[in-house]
Amino acid sequence: MSFDAATFKPASDLLKDRVILVTGASDGIGAVAAQTYAAHGATVILHGRSEAKLEKIYDAIEQAGGPQPALVPLDLSTATAVEYNQLAVMLEQEFGRLDGLLHNAGVLGDITPLEMYDPDTWDYVMKINLRAPYMLTQSLLPLLKASDDASVIFTTSSVGRRARAFWGAYAISKNGTEGLSQMLADELLNTSNIRVNCLNPGATRTAMRATAYPGENPMSLKTAHDIMPLYLWLMSAESRGTTGQSLDAQPK
Repeated sequence: MSFDAATFKPASDLLKDRVILVTGASDGIGAVAAQTYAAHGATVILHGRSEAKLEKIYDAIEQAGGPQPALVPLDLSTATAVEYNQLAVMLEQEFGRLDGLLHNAGVLGDITPLEMYDPDTWDYVMKINLRAPYMLTQSLLPLLKASDDASVIFTTSSVGRRARAFWGAYAISKNGTEGLSQMLADELLNTSNIRVNCLNPGATRTAMRATAYPGENPMSLKTAHDIMPLYLWLMSAESRGTTGQSLDAQPK
């Protein structure tokens, strides 16, 4: 089944009883996705660097009547294999499985010619945008395999499909994300109930977009709320059979 924004009408209990981890859930698209998943019945595990910011999203979910979420503060730029494994053990003890994983956390880095790109900035972007999704997914695969119907969503970008001049580490990290998603989808295709896809949010009214395009009128862009239908569809049973794809939340 393919996604059709015009006909997709998500039921209020679309994600009932599902356990979903969202990285970068403290603000922007991640915060909206987490609250949207909770509004449709999911128990959401909120990841971010700032516990104070995560607590605000936690409170918003509870005040809206959603299932009680969980908090997992973790700095993806410094997290070690031990910390990822500790997280997996904690989630296994608390929930026993994981039905969804949205890799939303990401950083832009610099928009500058390659010959001027700072190596330390390059490494920082790669750690958060590519190394962290790989390590987190690897640690959580046993929990995802314990689900009857699990979905992993990697966040991509148009510059991840064709690298664009001056986009540096961000473009290359998203190229790597596309490859990681395709490889994992292929590995899991006939051995698990896990589907793996990339999602490109497109031009959305976020702080990262404003940094990349400072001269752009943000009011001309869709909000994070506007692009949630595809996030919901990919995380629900409606998308069973869709794997190894790279989809656009704002198709042209």
